[in-house]
Amino acid sequence: MKGNLFLLITYIVFFIFEVSVCLLCMRYNIHMLQQNGYKNGSQIHWLRNNGDRQRFLTLYRIPLYLIVFLGRFPAAVIAASVFSLPSLTGYVLLKKYNTKKKLVFTKRVKRLICCMLLLSAILIVVPVIPLTILYGAKAGVTGAAAVLGLLIVWMPYAIVLGNLIMKPVETKVNNGFIKDAKRILARNTRLTVIGVTGSYGKTSLKFFLKELLSQRFNVLATPESFNTPMGVVRTVRESLKPTHELFICEMGAKHVGDIKELCDIVNPDHGVITSVGPQHLETFKSIENVRKTKFELAKALPAGGMLFVNGDSEEARKEAENFDPVYYGIATHDGFYAKDIVYSSTGTDFTVVTPKGEEERFHMRLLGTVNVLNVLGAITVASSFGVTLSELKVPVRRMLPVSHRLELREYGNITIIDDAYNSNPVGSKAAVETLKCFDGARILITPGMVELGEKADELHYRFGTYAADSCDYILLVNKYRTGEIKRGAIEAGFPEDKLFEFDRFTEAMTYACTKINDDRHKFILLENDLPDVY
Repeated sequence: MKGNLFLLITYIVFFIFEVSVCLLCMRYNIHMLQQNGYKNGSQIHWLRNNGDRQRFLTLYRIPLYLIVFLGRFPAAVIAASVFSLPSLTGYVLLKKYNTKKKLVFTKRVKRLICCMLLLSAILIVVPVIPLTILYGAKAGVTGAAAVLGLLIVWMPYAIVLGNLIMKPVETKVNNGFIKDAKRILARNTRLTVIGVTGSYGKTSLKFFLKELLSQRFNVLATPESFNTPMGVVRTVRESLKPTHELFICEMGAKHVGDIKELCDIVNPDHGVITSVGPQHLETFKSIENVRKTKFELAKALPAGGMLFVNGDSEEARKEAENFDPVYYGIATHDGFYAKDIVYSSTGTDFTVVTPKGEEERFHMRLLGTVNVLNVLGAITVASSFGVTLSELKVPVRRMLPVSHRLELREYGNITIIDDAYNSNPVGSKAAVETLKCFDGARILITPGMVELGEKADELHYRFGTYAADSCDYILLVNKYRTGEIKRGAIEAGFPEDKLFEFDRFTEAMTYACTKINDDRHKFILLENDLPDVY
């Protein structure tokens, strides 16, 4: 009797461990699927590039189960329970560290979880019942353990299968939401929609534009980085009111046709293209596809719709020649342009010149050429909507940095320049050039850039050369990703004894704050902080 009780307790402990590992594995992979936009192609690509994160936690379980099948009970089950602890601990740590962008338990996630639980239960029960009937309870328990083990091993790809199974359901749900959003937009007949897209700068320009246009109009803008179809639809359904006069819609894209899909939902009246650059090349494959996709916005505008284009973006100008845009820029002077830019500890001063020759001097608390360009773009659009330059001086002076985009934070003898959001080749160059303007110990912390495709090495190397010219110390996170940055910096003459490599961002940050012995004020530039999927 005692032996049977001991055996029962052993099995219970074993299955508690294994079910916990299975659920944590499921949670982690659903979290990454959500960050990959629920796109199976992106998820599979991520699994191929990041398999080392889970390989030890899953594949080593195959010999673990040999212990169960070939060993003597219950000692073998106890041994297997002990061996399951590394998996359990590993997934707990992955859950703990992957908190930059938390898993949001949306209704879609909950539906996927229910699908996976049902699928898992079927996979376990179907073989266990006949094994139990034919060979007894012990064979049934062993079969359940085997299926559970294999399920953990294949869970990362089982999530992809579950997402595929749920696709018809999600498509129907999403189509219902899109139809509702279109109905709401059609009902607001006095609403003017401004689409904003670009490889970089679109989120900042959107927030700046909302601030400026709010001087005269009742404005709604998509919040944060809500630039996907469902993010836009959610904004319309939850926030758009009959009193709104303008809707500023940020439009993001990773594939050809993404901007057209958004335009088909909101039907923009006017558009802003902030840039065309080597962003998301892993999915776009070429800069030509990036350019073609961004200008899907221009093609969607009705007759009389205004198109605003960053004239400093060479790739954008190539396509803009097919339209009749209003240009803005710093280097180019064939539209609205900024000149006499002066940086100081209090912010930035610059003069805006209009196509009519009007001039106005502006001051803002924001830093960097990138912010001048984005604010200039917002001024250009607001001016075209009838807001005078003199009316815009006060709101420009009041503007606050967009979160994680050259955002300044003071901590005693340390100033953090937070440019952590979604670094790109143009933005990273501008950020280190901004760092160069400060008088003190200039420290760069970066894990490099992502989704650059075949140009990753070339663009990282260039970044290293820019950093060498602007920084006193360079701290690289993840040497496997930042090798070309290191090579570019050293070959540009940067001293090796002031370049350091770390495995984690927190280690680099701690070193910069406490280990770098420099009597000057420290200016620490955080250039990109990669999402959990990287």
